[in-house]
Amino acid sequence: MKTLAQFVGKAIETICVIILAAMSILVFLNVVLRYGFNSSINITEEVSRYLFVWLTFLAAVLAFNENQHVSVTVFVEKFSPAAKKLLGIITDVIMLFCCYLIVDGSWIQFNLNLNNLAPISGLPQGITYLASTVACLLIGLLILARIATNLVALAKGETK
Repeated sequence: MKTLAQFVGKAIETICVIILAAMSILVFLNVVLRYGFNSSINITEEVSRYLFVWLTFLAAVLAFNENQHVSVTVFVEKFSPAAKKLLGIITDVIMLFCCYLIVDGSWIQFNLNLNNLAPISGLPQGITYLASTVACLLIGLLILARIATNLVALAKGETK
């Protein structure tokens, strides 16, 4: 299980690096063309916008996987280790419900905007909503794995 998570994490990191490199090349090329040759490639602005949205959501998955998101633990630190685990499970269930809401709403928006095409590139504008759907599905899977791990640890009496 841990090997699969590491493989998926590395795959997402690789995709993020490719997206960031593509964005950098597109924007740099457009800047050089605009200031050096007084022309530009219009499609690069739309494509880099789409890539930025996908980069943001995939990076959020990576940050969640590595516990890099901001957390306030002042209140939680006062509890016993078992209570911390139980509170962690409760917050994970709440986060899982939030992921469900985001997936549901973004999937609806994806379907609504699938036939709306971007003016220059002709790409479906629903692609941006698909990014949040994919990201929240992946985060939801990570949350489910964390809930299962914490429930097993609580059942065995482990509190660390």
